[in-house]
Order: sequence, then structure tokens, then C-alpha cells
Amino acid sequence: MPSASTGASTIVDASAATAVRTEAAPAPATSTGAAPLDVVPADSRMAPGGPGYRRMSLALFLAGVATFALLYSTQALLPLISGDFGVTASTASWTVSAATGALALFVLPLSALSERFGRRTLMTVSLVIAVAVGLLVPFAPSVGWLVALRAVQGAALAGLPVSAMAYLAEEVRPKALITAIGLFVAGNSVGGMSGRVITGWVAQEWGWRVALGVIGLIAVGCAVAFRLLLPAPKHFKAGSLRPAVLVRTVRGHLANPLLCRLYAIGALFMTVFGAVYTVIGYRLTDAPFSLPQGIIGSIFLVYLVGTVSASTAGKLVARLGRRGALYLAGGTTTAGLLVSLADSLPLILLGLVLITAGFFAGHAVASSSVSHTAKEGRAQASALYQSAYYLGSSAGGTLGAVAFHAGGWAGTVALGLLAVLGVVTITVVGSHAARTQRRLVAVHR
Repeated sequence: MPSASTGASTIVDASAATAVRTEAAPAPATSTGAAPLDVVPADSRMAPGGPGYRRMSLALFLAGVATFALLYSTQALLPLISGDFGVTASTASWTVSAATGALALFVLPLSALSERFGRRTLMTVSLVIAVAVGLLVPFAPSVGWLVALRAVQGAALAGLPVSAMAYLAEEVRPKALITAIGLFVAGNSVGGMSGRVITGWVAQEWGWRVALGVIGLIAVGCAVAFRLLLPAPKHFKAGSLRPAVLVRTVRGHLANPLLCRLYAIGALFMTVFGAVYTVIGYRLTDAPFSLPQGIIGSIFLVYLVGTVSASTAGKLVARLGRRGALYLAGGTTTAGLLVSLADSLPLILLGLVLITAGFFAGHAVASSSVSHTAKEGRAQASALYQSAYYLGSSAGGTLGAVAFHAGGWAGTVALGLLAVLGVVTITVVGSHAARTQRRLVAVHR
């Protein structure tokens, strides 16, 4: 089964072919005084069961929790923010879109700092700034200030996901990479889920400002534990901060058709997800459901499904290949969108479960494929993916709210179906490219 996530057959674990190897210790001499031939140096990168792997996994899991808890902290609170400031859903949605949009804009420049100063350093600084801003957000005097602070918070968080992906690509053995990235993405899902559930119940009792303060304090704990647990990198090599080097690296990534397809897939999957979860609170507060804020927050417990689907993405790829996994993720998301059209709360919940499972599986497969594909400038390759991914989130949140105003929940679902159709189309194009490439290779042989 071909391993390329969008059909190109060029991903054959390129990172394994260029693996960083440590120098072997001098081999003991034989009885004749000669060292044995063909001694292969050991791969000192981390692997499941090996030293440091559990600490690394837990550290990045907690970083993922903090990132998504902070980034989407206002999403479950949008109806309350709308009522408090007297603004529409479209205006309130900017408290989410500003954060994700700023992250998308700053992720590439911060990736250059990651190449120069190190992955762990930049992740630490990003978390510290984002947490500090998170403690100020509850005191925003107007919706304008709230949007501005959220934009600063998103910009600060930009250094974390791109550095995490690059850290994993450098410090984890290739065969364990998809699983390791899946665990980081699973942390994203737990952060998104816990942030929304906690804010929902806290806001019901004490208001949205206290709810955001609680999320800030949780993020403080995650940040401290992350810094104490994450092993120091052993395979990082500092790069250049020269703009010409950055431009050349980015241009090379954008000239790679496979990477561009992966970036588009990440953006489209996130468009669906951003649209659905930005609008769902408004749908459930309206008749015939009229649910209280705490119950609406609890709806986000379905994120646990994303935790499972992301962490098992490696097994899914092993069985179906990356193209097959993407088709399955797209099909699952489509089924969830269609089921959610029913005016039945159990069916809406089932729809959200399917949408969440499909999204997180697709995201884990696409993001890990970027790390596999990029042979150099991995931070920039991951940065471009993250930029596309969060631009998709911003677009989904804003367009989802506009579609909801124009056509109700059916309008939001229509937007999501168009995005999934884009994922399937891109994957089909990639499959055709793979077949063409295989024929050319066969002819040249």
C-alpha cells in the first residue's frame, strides 16, 4: 500500500533514509587485533519503551492541552459574550478567529526563530507569553479589547505547534513518528474539550470572565509541567536567521506539490471543524433545544473521540495507507455533517462524534505526512502546514457564522460539505499523480 498521504509515492520514510546517527563507540578488538567490519551505529532517537519517550510524550501532550485550551477558550462562551457586549454572533466569533488568524500569520516567522534558538526554547517562551496574556483576557473592558488580546495570545502560541512537530521529527525514530504526533494532536483534542467543558460550567455559575481565568490557571500548570518534563534535544542543529535562507526554504516547500496538497487538506479539514464548533452553541441555545450554558459546554466531551482517533492514526495508516486513511476521515466527517441536520439532540451528538473523529484522524495523518516529506527546513514545512491549518480555522469560524445567519444550521453544513469535497478531490489528484509517477519509474527502469 503506498504510503503517501495524498497519493504521491515519494514518501517512503524519507526521514529514515536521512536519519541522524550518533557515532558508534570504538568496537572492541578481536583476537587478531582487528575491529569487526560493518558496525552500524545505533539510532539514539527516542522510541516507545525507550528512555525519555514517556516524559517527552507527556510533556508535549500537556503542551497540546494548554495550546488548544487557550486558543479556543472563548468558543463555548460566544453566546454569553454576545449577550454581555450586545454584539452579533459574527462579531463575537472574532474572539476565536483573531487568535487562530494571528497564529497563522506568525507561525512562519517564529519557525525561523525555532531553527535558530531551538525547539524547546521557543515552545517554552511561547507558552509563557500566551499564559500571561491568558490571565489578562478576563479583564477585557470591551469586545474590541477582547479581540485584541486574543490576537496577541494567538501570535504567542504560534511558536508551539511548529516547534513541537519539528522536535518530534528530529528526536523520535521514523517508525514511531506518526504515533508520537498523534499523541500531541490528542493533547490538542483534550485541551479543546476540557477548555470548553470547564468554561461552560464555570460560566453558568460565575460568568464567562471567571471561566477564562480558570483556563488561564490550568494553562499555567500545564506550562510548568511541560518545561520540567521535556527532555533536552539531542539532534537539533541551529540554522540561519538570514531572510534569504528562510525565503529559499519556504519557496522550496511551496514548489513541492505533495506538501501543497497536504497544506490544503489541513486547511479544509479545519474549515469544517471551525465552522461546526463556532456555531453549535448558538444552535443549541435556540429553540427547540434551549440548553443552558453548562450543558452546551458538556457537548464538547465528544472531543474525547478525537483523542482516540488521533492517537490511533498510526494504526489506521498501517492498515489503509495514508490515502485510505484520508478517504476514511473525509467520509466519516461527511456522514457526521449529514446526521447533524436532524432536529434530534441524540442525532446531533452522533453527528458531532463523527465529525470530530474524522477531523482529528485526518489532521494527524496530514500533519505527520508533512514531517515525513520535508527532508530539510522541517520547522518551515510544519509552519506552512500550521499556517494553512489555522487560516482554515479562522475562515471556518467566520464563514460558518455567516452561513448560519444566512441559512441556519443547514447553511453551516453546506459549507462543511464543500470543504470535505475539496479534501477528497485533492486526494484523488494525488492518487493520479502517484500512478503517473510509478509508470514513469517503470518506463525508466
